Amino acid sequence: MKKRIYDRIGETVYEETLENGLHVFVFPKPEFGKFYAFFATRYGGMDTRFQLGGQWLDTPMGIAHYLEHKMFDTPDGGNALQTLSSAGASPNAFTSSAITGYHFECTDLFWENLRTLLEFVSVPYFTEESVQKERGIIEQEIRMMEDNPNRQSFRLLLEALYKNHPIRNSVAGSAESIAQITAQTLYHCHEAFYTPSNMVLCVAGNVDPEEVCDLAREILPRQAKPSIPRDYGREEPRQVHRRETGKVMAVATPLFQMGIKVQPAQDGPSRLRQKLLGDLTCEALMGSSSPLYSKLYTQGLINGSFYCTYMDYPGCAFLVAGGESRNPEAVRDAILQEAARLAEEGLDDGLFRRLKKAAYGTFVRSLNSFENLCVEQAQAYFEEQDPWTFPEIYDSMTRQDAEDFLRTWFQPEQTTLTVIRPGEETA
Repeated sequence: MKKRIYDRIGETVYEETLENGLHVFVFPKPEFGKFYAFFATRYGGMDTRFQLGGQWLDTPMGIAHYLEHKMFDTPDGGNALQTLSSAGASPNAFTSSAITGYHFECTDLFWENLRTLLEFVSVPYFTEESVQKERGIIEQEIRMMEDNPNRQSFRLLLEALYKNHPIRNSVAGSAESIAQITAQTLYHCHEAFYTPSNMVLCVAGNVDPEEVCDLAREILPRQAKPSIPRDYGREEPRQVHRRETGKVMAVATPLFQMGIKVQPAQDGPSRLRQKLLGDLTCEALMGSSSPLYSKLYTQGLINGSFYCTYMDYPGCAFLVAGGESRNPEAVRDAILQEAARLAEEGLDDGLFRRLKKAAYGTFVRSLNSFENLCVEQAQAYFEEQDPWTFPEIYDSMTRQDAEDFLRTWFQPEQTTLTVIRPGEETA
């Protein structure tokens, strides 16, 4: 296995690509008594149109999430969650727009639990009857999401930012879309995306990296498969799809999300740098240490719920700021005005250096979590990035980079505002 030592963050990573295409990462932690494993596929809510066997398939919105639910079924009528729990593990799974991941943490019986994880994720088993039965459970989950103002605000934001890109899709789908899902469509999706060459296994704990690879070789299919072509829609215009959107829900104070549409960088390392720069620029412009935050807070336009961050997925990237506000439009206008001023007059050098140091420290502290280590590694691998080079990336960032970022992207035509206003919803 290839051994990588990252002296600046005190991490050692072993990695290997198996004969079937599975990429394995292991973080040896001999001083700890716990273990964590994350087994993920590059398949999420965006991947509804793809090519399988030379034919393009259009699958219902929400199918990746539906498949995640059904993967825990086992041929003996049991459930893999229960199997893992009975062996002392704490298992779970999630589906995002870009990936689906299955994971567990334990302090004992690690190899038994890892075997269970690899077996149930790699071998699907469900019937038409079990698929139908799951529909009611997922419909209830969808209704809970639809009743959540924060989730609705973010969903409306994505639909306003993008005209064509399937990031607009709800990961869970809708009651109408999941009604189209059958056992056969789930098997097709598993065949396409739950193949070792489209997956990654990340492990942290007091383990032998070679043993992890040996167990994966024993359990998983041995043949590598070609990558699956995906269709993420027509090319996106530079400007946002809609400048404003919103709805009425049962909230006490207006809830807003402001989005800035950004053109994603072309390759993995550039995307990682742009993400770190985007987050740092957000903090410099409107983070809790910025003059703008203090001004808006003092004026009563924002409160402690306010946040800002940079997000990116294959083929799209954006900044988002949001929270509660009695006047969301005034907050949006103030952010754009301050961005224009700082792009022209320049950022405070002392503040920028302090924020860069703080961001570096936050990233380092996050590595204390085995889950953060493994999930960050998996996501970065799918995006062809090395996440542990962040110290060198921060070293290279300048105030000018952040000012250029503000100048390029914080423009009215790049901006959308979503507001959830108080009131009674109408059917």
